[in-house]
Amino acid sequence: MSIQGVCRYDVDMTGKRKLIHAVFLFLLPLIVVGFGVSMAAAAALVAIALVWHWLITLSGIVAPAASPELELETIAASHFVEKIRWCMDRLGVDYTERQMVGVLGIFFAGRSVPQLKIRTGMVRSSIGNSAEILRYLWGAYTAEFADRAKFLEPTGDRLALEKRLDRYGVDLQVWVYYHILDDRALTQHAWGCNSPAIPAWQRYTVIVLFPVLRALMRKAFRISDVGYRKSVDHIETVLAEIDSQLADGRVSILGDASINYVDITFASLSALWLQPPGFGREKAAAVRVERQRAPMAMQADIERWISSYPNTTDYISRLYEQERQH
Repeated sequence: MSIQGVCRYDVDMTGKRKLIHAVFLFLLPLIVVGFGVSMAAAAALVAIALVWHWLITLSGIVAPAASPELELETIAASHFVEKIRWCMDRLGVDYTERQMVGVLGIFFAGRSVPQLKIRTGMVRSSIGNSAEILRYLWGAYTAEFADRAKFLEPTGDRLALEKRLDRYGVDLQVWVYYHILDDRALTQHAWGCNSPAIPAWQRYTVIVLFPVLRALMRKAFRISDVGYRKSVDHIETVLAEIDSQLADGRVSILGDASINYVDITFASLSALWLQPPGFGREKAAAVRVERQRAPMAMQADIERWISSYPNTTDYISRLYEQERQH
């Protein structure tokens, strides 16, 4: 077994043991009440639970991973995930991607994706939010990879544009859900219910809880006619500005001699509506919403953007063809 395999095994086994332990803790009060357990026996069960938790922790210390490992927790179709996935692929770092149904993590664990988990020996760290993950990658690998990591350099202009683009990405989430939430089958497909890469229990949970999750999504993203119109206005403002900048045939949106993480960010986020070949490098194949399958109103928006912003459309397509697919 390779070192990466050992690391992966250790992480998976520790996680499963913690899950079993958490279930036991949840059931412990029911066991005490249901079986009329005495005070002494209840105290013994608590002691067993504490020792059990200590042994789980100890197992990760006694046999720690032999080398660092990067694990990227993702929603396969997420445009913010694609931003990180693309940058990590371009940087050339080894990482493992673990796909999940992100809507469950948001509403039941208070966690969003992407999440980058870093393991160094017995130390485990986790970073959320795509911008913070890119800052970590820049700081961690610029000395080691030098020119290869230069595209991640966070200059003032890049940081300012990235902030605007991340807002653009949130507006695109509102736009997508406004169009697809009424289509149960399409939404479940986009959430990964047809993807074998996602654990079966998550897929079936989403199917069962879909009405609840849909209501929560409407509330969380403020999905309404007014919210949709505001988001589309913001989206088209960004597309118009960038289309104007790209009219001179520049390589990078900010006029740099080569592309950087901001260009990748824009292409990745825009892939949510353009769906170019190469999106996700096949990791999102099972959750793609092809244009012909989208609701007619959604198709109309896409066609309008393609027609109104040709420089932008060509730029995104070119980056995916020349950069992402290779």
